[in-house]
Amino acid sequence: MKIKVYQIVPERDKQNVKFTGLDELEKYQGSKAVNAALYEEVFDGEVDRTTLEGVYELFNIDIPPLHRGHSMSVSDVVKTDDGFYFCDRFGFQKTEFDEALATKPKNLVRVVYVEPGKPAYAAEIENTLRGIQRAVGGYIQTASNEDGTVIVCNEEGKLNSLPANRRLASDVLVGNFFVIGTKGADFRSLTDEETGKYLKRFATPEEIEEGEVEKAADIRFYPE
Repeated sequence: MKIKVYQIVPERDKQNVKFTGLDELEKYQGSKAVNAALYEEVFDGEVDRTTLEGVYELFNIDIPPLHRGHSMSVSDVVKTDDGFYFCDRFGFQKTEFDEALATKPKNLVRVVYVEPGKPAYAAEIENTLRGIQRAVGGYIQTASNEDGTVIVCNEEGKLNSLPANRRLASDVLVGNFFVIGTKGADFRSLTDEETGKYLKRFATPEEIEEGEVEKAADIRFYPE
């Protein structure tokens, strides 16, 4: 399901309500209202869970690579199609949350993100080396699409036996990868047209046999 996750930024938390349950908010700030101005968006994407309890487990055991925050804890807010939910001491409580007051990092860029066995989806990643490496789970390698965009994947994906993902010409991409725009030597957000193009191109997961990956193992592509 599609979710967003918000977490309190410590520098804004003058009343020390981070990691505080709903019942305790009144003690510290005089009401149980969740102050969205304290929060920053730390995740916006698809997860293979159907319940909030499943989301909590995911963000503590197998944290999604595009997550920019800490493991999920008390005081976090999750947005679903049904509204906003506060992560309380026990379970989740539906809450009012003025999303317009929350912030997000200014260095995010839009990409098309592709995971093995899943349809591609639009996402945002931090335009830093750390953020880009985190998105693919290691050192990066790029392949030009010859249209002002590149594919970014894990340089050591085949060495580390990451799962097969998509075919690319005579090669096989393994592990998570994404498509991003380029401007000279820098990365940039994809345009709406580019986003639609690659969402369509990688919409359908591919079944790839192990032998096909091994056959393509000697094929390498290099940064622009």
